[in-house]
Amino acid sequence: MDARYDVVVIGGGAAGLSGALTLARARRRVLVIDSGQPRNAPADGVHVYLGREGTPPRELLATGREEVRGYGGEIVTGTVTTAERMADGRFRVVLADGSAVEAARLLVATGLVDELPEVPGLAELWGHDVLHCPYCHGWEVRDQPIGVIGGSPLTVHQALLWRQWSDDVTLFHHTAPELSADERERLAARGVTVVEGLVSGLETDGGRLTGVRLADGRLVPRRALAVATRLSARAGVLTDLGLKVEEQEMGGHAVGTGVAADPSGATSVPGVWVAGNVTSLVEQVIGSAAAGVRAGAAINADLIAAETSAAVTAHRTRSASAHAHHADPASGHAHHADPASGHAHHAGSGSAASEEEFWDARYSEKERIWSGNPNVMLVREITDLAPGTALDLGCGEGADAIWLARRGWRVTAADISGVALGRAAEQAEAAGVADRIDWQRHDLARSFPAGTFDLVAASFLHSPVDLPREGILRTAAAAVAPGGVLLVIGHAGWPSWEHEPLPGVHFPTPQDVLDALELPEGEWEVQLSEEYERTQNAPDGAPGTRNDNVLKLRRLP
Repeated sequence: MDARYDVVVIGGGAAGLSGALTLARARRRVLVIDSGQPRNAPADGVHVYLGREGTPPRELLATGREEVRGYGGEIVTGTVTTAERMADGRFRVVLADGSAVEAARLLVATGLVDELPEVPGLAELWGHDVLHCPYCHGWEVRDQPIGVIGGSPLTVHQALLWRQWSDDVTLFHHTAPELSADERERLAARGVTVVEGLVSGLETDGGRLTGVRLADGRLVPRRALAVATRLSARAGVLTDLGLKVEEQEMGGHAVGTGVAADPSGATSVPGVWVAGNVTSLVEQVIGSAAAGVRAGAAINADLIAAETSAAVTAHRTRSASAHAHHADPASGHAHHADPASGHAHHAGSGSAASEEEFWDARYSEKERIWSGNPNVMLVREITDLAPGTALDLGCGEGADAIWLARRGWRVTAADISGVALGRAAEQAEAAGVADRIDWQRHDLARSFPAGTFDLVAASFLHSPVDLPREGILRTAAAAVAPGGVLLVIGHAGWPSWEHEPLPGVHFPTPQDVLDALELPEGEWEVQLSEEYERTQNAPDGAPGTRNDNVLKLRRLP
């Protein structure tokens, strides 16, 4: 397996393979993970599947796997234990053997489990002489003595349905609700015999059903037996992702549990689709296959929409970057991002989707944007502080957060870019501090990490797109715990290589930042307010300098 795919399909039955085939033909990188335990494995053949009538279930799946592989899809045998959404919006899928893969989208087609009535002998004959669906198995037992074990409000419906395939049908009342006079009349009119009493077991000869034994000792000869199973969706992976199983009904009566989805298979969790019996409990094989095709096409369309949006944003970003030096840091609009500082800090605002796309596209231009080093002023001012809890606003690719975590801080790191957060998480894993950092995706103009912190740092919180910087910094100050520190680092002027700076641009001084914070009198002390010069190479590699400033405040206990 590779590490990253467009789509991971969990479940390789008719629905999963059909979805994978659709996606592979759409030139998507697809991985199917299947445990090799199809629901219909005990059956002799698949029925009412046009063109494949009577095909053994495993033969149908083997053919489907080869067709998926023929278009470049990959298939592995394994069991998925967990699935989670990562900081960058992709999904991480972990298998029982410990291996893991990532995907932009998930198609879950894990099917369902048939919960049989508690009657000894049913499980051993399941799929052969003990049956559930007349459309799947009725023809094969036509004109034979058929029994129906009652156990649900749909018992009468089931008995009358099986009567279509044989005129010798016996309904064993067993644990079904009491029959009404109308129901008894309808059964009698169709020649269905009703036998009262509990079923205690089955009689067999050579592994084939010969009769049904009642608790009072009576034996009723039968060659086939229909049961109504409770249908429970295999939804463990989906519940991990925040989806809930819901009771599904047939004829106004609950028949089991499934996961809700729209007609395309899209669930309420963005990026997650379902197909087949995990969402539609009574779907037959051909219907599950069709649902897989619909879901595969919908997923491909969704990916195309996202890719197109990213392409448009990248195009706009290239244009914006060419004119970024005309922006005004005083209003929260950055003129240049700062590679030497370790990473650019930004938050975004306005249209949440467009700002997220802007920064995702910006980070997608290169494998690494910033140097990977922490901000020099952060290092100087924080080194002597006792580690506690820290909030890094606009964490970018994570250099500051990782440096803090290495020194013992427990860090919450927030950024608008899922791409940047994904890279940061990988770097934290490599540095051995992943368990000390909570990466959170926020447009800080719209949402903000919860809680209070011993340190809140906002380094170069500038952006070439609209950013309500002053409001965000006021929220940041409110997040500082008593006795904690607020550290704000920003640019103080144009870099030395900017020979045609935009006239009239005001760079906020530390005092400007302090005034904008509107801090309550007597609750804070200013520990540092200074402007400093540092060396930095120009974009063409020539040596240069630039002025920055830093404001360090302590909230009084």
